[in-house]
Amino acid sequence: MADCLFCRIARKDIPAKIVYEDQQVVAFEDINPQAPAHALVVPKVHFATFNDVGAEDEALLGHMMVVAARVAKDKGLHGEGYRLVGNCQESAGQSVFHIHLHLLCGRRFAWPPG
Repeated sequence: MADCLFCRIARKDIPAKIVYEDQQVVAFEDINPQAPAHALVVPKVHFATFNDVGAEDEALLGHMMVVAARVAKDKGLHGEGYRLVGNCQESAGQSVFHIHLHLLCGRRFAWPPG
């Protein structure tokens, strides 16, 4: 989708502090961090919500999680723990309609979340 914020970041039309990139995904620091370390892992292919992915996308979704773990390790925060969040639809907190994982670390998190 040409005007999607995350598509534009993945194409480098909009600057972002990229912490990881490969052929499938880009990970960058969130501009409104909710933890001391807060990155987003975004596929380069556009899916508006997790409802739009299918069985043929399982490898991509798994890759997103592996990349999130790698980014946490690269930041030296994997040992203390981290949270991965994927929101689906506005009522669940999704504000950018391009699937993504939030990687949050660097502080203690409560359960249940907000």
